[in-house]
Amino acid sequence: MKEYLYQLIVLTFIIHLIDTLSYSVRLNSVRSGQFALSMSFFNLFVLISRTANTFQAPLIGSLIGISITNGIEPSLELRKVILSSTIGTLVAILLIPWFLRIFSAAVKRLDLQGSVLSVLVEAFSFSAMRQLIRKAVKPSRSMISTIRFNNIPKRLLLLNTVITGIYTIGVLSANYSAMLVAEQDRLAAASSAGMINGIATIMLTLFIDPKAAIITDQALKGNRPYNDVKALVTLLIGTKFLGTILGQFLFLPAAKLIAYFYNS
Repeated sequence: MKEYLYQLIVLTFIIHLIDTLSYSVRLNSVRSGQFALSMSFFNLFVLISRTANTFQAPLIGSLIGISITNGIEPSLELRKVILSSTIGTLVAILLIPWFLRIFSAAVKRLDLQGSVLSVLVEAFSFSAMRQLIRKAVKPSRSMISTIRFNNIPKRLLLLNTVITGIYTIGVLSANYSAMLVAEQDRLAAASSAGMINGIATIMLTLFIDPKAAIITDQALKGNRPYNDVKALVTLLIGTKFLGTILGQFLFLPAAKLIAYFYNS
């Protein structure tokens, strides 16, 4: 069981690390003006994150299966997994200044070479890795103190916190609910994860992405200052961090709610 737990913690950490770093792509796209090239790299990050996410469900399923067989209560272990999503997000926040330098250089190389694969192969060479380490930058207070947050809709931030909270615990709560229902309903309850994450994705697509895209597009056209995009990204990342914490409070109620539909 511990082996599955450690794998799940590491995988969840990586998923949220990559997902959080991808938020900052908007900053480079506006600052450099190379929106299409930035988005090609952004899609690569999303692909890696989503692919890693597909490995999460089998690991959770195995952990829950072992718990049911041995009569173990796994809620504490699953809370550790949620905690790893919070830590992954926090580490990504600290790495964003460094990541933006690397990302900007990668977009310039893509512009010259025209191939994402060539840029990736070059990035993993020894000399390139040394240069990446040298580019390391520590976050500073001045990066945040100069940002004005007045022009960012507060409702957008509240929604992002709630949606992130739901997305963080969707698979975990659905699989845990399998322990709260009759044996014949366990597979159906665990399969609810797809529905929960689907709802969260729809909410993200309907309410968060369009507004964020509008602000970014207006900045690209010069109708908004770059500072607004910086404020948007900072607040979206901040509310994502809060959303992973909210997941700790949503985890059990969500699992009981799923179980309720199968027990009633």
